[in-house]
Amino acid sequence: MWLFKKFVGNTRKPEGFLGAMMISGMNFGHARVSDWGMGHFPKLEPQGIADLGCGGGRNAAELLKRYTKAIVTAVDYSPLSVKKAKAYNREYIEAGRCVVREGDVAALDLPDEAFDLATAFETIYFWPGLEECFREVRRILKPGGYFIIVNESDGTDAESLKYEKIIEGMKNYTLPQITEYLQKAGFTEVWDVHHSEKPWIVVAAKK
Repeated sequence: MWLFKKFVGNTRKPEGFLGAMMISGMNFGHARVSDWGMGHFPKLEPQGIADLGCGGGRNAAELLKRYTKAIVTAVDYSPLSVKKAKAYNREYIEAGRCVVREGDVAALDLPDEAFDLATAFETIYFWPGLEECFREVRRILKPGGYFIIVNESDGTDAESLKYEKIIEGMKNYTLPQITEYLQKAGFTEVWDVHHSEKPWIVVAAKK
């Protein structure tokens, strides 16, 4: 049980050997919900994308494939995740279409109104002070830009809720809670999609 808790604890900020295993597992294990979520994005042609909490970099690569004219800035506060994301996206980095950097979503070292789209796949569970973090995301978006959240949990499913007791700092949010925090952060247009059979959700907010 101790080893299991230590392993899943790396979901929050992967480190060391177990963290490397977790990152690889997340790239594979989150692929289905991420791809489902992208399928529900509004029609967009973004030039600049910020993928926040990028993990191992798989979703950044999928965004680059989906939006062929975009440049993606992938951000994570885990140095190990940054290293793995750089390796995963090496060809895109060399082509000048991807930048991977270490950073904290609570205080992003990114310019104001620089991005058309910001994404957060399976990551807001660990963001400290959700309203403040959402304000920071709004800051970096251009007027009319979108912030899109994709979560495997809708905040009510028992399978996900049990991990709150195991993983330090984890919080599963319901759709009404996410919407409320987005609105408090200044987003005026918020809508969502809920999977018909699973607790998967997409929440989109427009600046």
